[in-house]
Amino acid sequence: MFTDSHCHLNFPELHGNLAQIRAAMEQARVTRALCICTTMEEFGDVHQLALDYDNFWATVGVHPDTEDMTEPTLEDLVQRAALPRVVAVGETGLDYYGMEDRKGGRTIADLEWQRQRFRTHIRAGQIAKKPLVIHTRSSSDDTLAILRECGEADSATQAGGVFHCFTETAEVARAGLDMGYYISMSGIVTFKSAQHLRDVAAFVPLDRLLIETDSPYLAPVPYRGKTNNPSYVPFVAKQIAEVRGISVEEVAEATSANFDRLFKGVTQ
Repeated sequence: MFTDSHCHLNFPELHGNLAQIRAAMEQARVTRALCICTTMEEFGDVHQLALDYDNFWATVGVHPDTEDMTEPTLEDLVQRAALPRVVAVGETGLDYYGMEDRKGGRTIADLEWQRQRFRTHIRAGQIAKKPLVIHTRSSSDDTLAILRECGEADSATQAGGVFHCFTETAEVARAGLDMGYYISMSGIVTFKSAQHLRDVAAFVPLDRLLIETDSPYLAPVPYRGKTNNPSYVPFVAKQIAEVRGISVEEVAEATSANFDRLFKGVTQ
């Protein structure tokens, strides 16, 4: 019924409890999950989850905030994207959040390596014909500009994809939608302070929405502050249903159908 389109089940907070998490998913009617890769070093573990369980799939990519790890080449990404049960490239994108505190006082100009890495991932998605899982944080102007620069506004060349864990404005959502992208809502949409995201969740066409946990992070209300896991994704669907005035079942059905349409090759 429900599909978690973005989680990190290989992370130590979750991997050691996988049997319990899978049982909780079954009880919560969460039938599928996409396991997201954030470094080349972890790809083998992420991919193995998808090989071991018929309701898990995998991506390949290096998170924009990752430093001091293997820098992926175009060939690295394209080869791994072609492996069985790998259905997307990412997560990739840009992250300028907390420049002074988190990045040692570097400027946005100093983060050209992030932008070059993003371009490499976009090209890999286009060559592999696999959608992109986009992370954008305090960087939406550059994210959108690079997507356009690399041909993602042209249906003839684009890889397509999803803006995951969406936290930006309705204007950014509209720009993504105009390029044919999907918008994914996480547990943040349930937070008291996130009315602007509830407005976005009401605005985005139902056939372009996905839901996710981004677990182990960002557990939805009523579990905020706890370790998140895919069995909590129905709480995201419940919030979207409330703001749209429809049933949770309708949200589950639509977002799961959207998952099938975006990530070609997945099945129930």
